[in-house]
Amino acid sequence: MLKHALAVCALATSLSVSAADLQIEIEIPRLDVAEYHRPYVALWIEQDNQHITDLNVWYDLKMKNNEGEKWLKDMRQWWRRSGRSLELPVDGVSAATRAVGTHTVNFSRDSAALKPLKAGNYELLVEAAREVGGREILRIPFSWPAQQTQVARAQGSSELGRITLTVNP
Repeated sequence: MLKHALAVCALATSLSVSAADLQIEIEIPRLDVAEYHRPYVALWIEQDNQHITDLNVWYDLKMKNNEGEKWLKDMRQWWRRSGRSLELPVDGVSAATRAVGTHTVNFSRDSAALKPLKAGNYELLVEAAREVGGREILRIPFSWPAQQTQVARAQGSSELGRITLTVNP
């Protein structure tokens, strides 16, 4: 009985340690277009319309001579707020573009990306732009740190599908 109780306690501890404090699910929709290119996507956090931190930037990292970087400015809002001042690629932020489907990114409370967050109200911004396509940006408000689990969603209409933000205490 004691072994069982210790095992349950150890499992509960491991789950709470490995649980993401911030989880973002991003849907890249299937588009019926003649020429499809994977979208470039930027995820960042703002407070009072001021850039606080970049979470991820998905772009074509494999183009020779870093040519994929020249298209980052198509994500206009992110580019103005942060992108143009970055030296790319950024370790832990830059990543490859994603295919059609739902993709999950997790950030723990002690990750470098979340360290700049003080207690307060914020917005998660997700911006996508696609070559021979459109551009779309979604905002999801949240509080940090969470007192209880918060789940918020936004629905895109063209370049993005459903975005789900989960903030755990």
